Amino acid sequence: MTELKYISGFGNECASEDPRCPGALPEGQNNPQVCPYNLYAEQLSGSAFTCPRSTNKRSWLYRILPSVSHKPFEFIDQGHITHNWDEVDPDPNQLRWKPFEIPKASQKKVDFVNGLHTLCGAGDIRSNNGLAIHIFLCNTSMGNRCFYNSDGDLLIVPQKGKLLIYTEFGKMLVQPNEICVIQRGMRFSIDVFEETRGYILEVYGVHFELPDLGPIGANGLANPRDFLIPVAWYEDRQVPGGYTVINKYQGKLFAAKQDVSPFNVVAWHGNYTPYKYNLENFMVINSVAFDHADPSIFTVLTAKSVRPGVAIADFVIFPPRWGVADKTFRPPYYHRNCMSEFMGLIKGHYEAKQGGFLPGGGSLHSPMTPHGPDANCFEKASKAKLAPERIADGTMAFMFESSLNIAVTKWGLKTSNCLDENYYKCWEPLKSRFTPNSRNPAETN
Repeated sequence: MTELKYISGFGNECASEDPRCPGALPEGQNNPQVCPYNLYAEQLSGSAFTCPRSTNKRSWLYRILPSVSHKPFEFIDQGHITHNWDEVDPDPNQLRWKPFEIPKASQKKVDFVNGLHTLCGAGDIRSNNGLAIHIFLCNTSMGNRCFYNSDGDLLIVPQKGKLLIYTEFGKMLVQPNEICVIQRGMRFSIDVFEETRGYILEVYGVHFELPDLGPIGANGLANPRDFLIPVAWYEDRQVPGGYTVINKYQGKLFAAKQDVSPFNVVAWHGNYTPYKYNLENFMVINSVAFDHADPSIFTVLTAKSVRPGVAIADFVIFPPRWGVADKTFRPPYYHRNCMSEFMGLIKGHYEAKQGGFLPGGGSLHSPMTPHGPDANCFEKASKAKLAPERIADGTMAFMFESSLNIAVTKWGLKTSNCLDENYYKCWEPLKSRFTPNSRNPAETN
């Protein structure tokens, strides 16, 4: 595979043209009477026209045919995609899923769209407020099919298998330990090379941003220069029998036929683009004296709500780092949170639960549902010698955290057959260690 090229920077105003058509970008204007190479000009708006300049998102695409050149959309089966948060009764228990099973290619061909399964979510698509968490399980490429989402942005986290993603802006190769964001309305198609699995965070009505750094200063966490945007690439390809464009609209799937590939954009400019990021580039900040910084210090991207400091969703990672806190219980603390916490594991072993929480699985701790280290972790960490140590080497866990009260779907609770019914047992060995006659527990040893 030829090495792909990218433009560096988060949210930048960028311009790109396929080198096969030099000068394809109009000079000095967006919409000339006749575009270079007789292309069509098309604007893709990711925000209202009148949004403040700092949040205004749009790109101009110069393409062989405009995207309106298709037959009417018709409803198609939506498989396991849902935005019905009342399918089953709510469950306040700690929930954990074993690795979600990928269908065998020898038994049934399943591409990215057919392999989408909604696990949980909250909010309302029509009012542009909410989120959904999906699992994708696929074993074949999309071929002459593409997908776009009218409902929100998709943050894609591959866990097993790399993704070659064709977009209207160019091509991206996204591998495990990388993420990508395909923003609302952008058409894309995915090639896979093996049985493939991953996680998706979908947000409605808002876009992902870099978190504010406050007293951290100008540098740290996910640095803007490490986000990569594809460069323009086009194919002028007729598709005998028709190319299928699949749209998710108000939570339902629709399909339309057209005669050509949708990836016919010769040049583009703007700040509304897809992008990818390598999680290894995250600059970790951590406590160097005592106690914990809250896990918000590991935020890669945030989708803000209208309430200051409160997110519709945060994407948080727990990367390899040094643990040096003195006089401190170093694993994650026991916690009851007003937020919903979904966790996934890309690779390795999560420090608070060495067993049971496996790559390709997940967990959900709902608002005010208690959670924390299992009994074995607590026992070891309470007695450990507090020397500087490496934490999470070879591991990448992540969290989708939300201010919304997330509901689990029927597929998540029942149909997937992956729910770990014994999750609660990891805390059963915890016992009282109370020493009422000795303030210093060391005196009783």
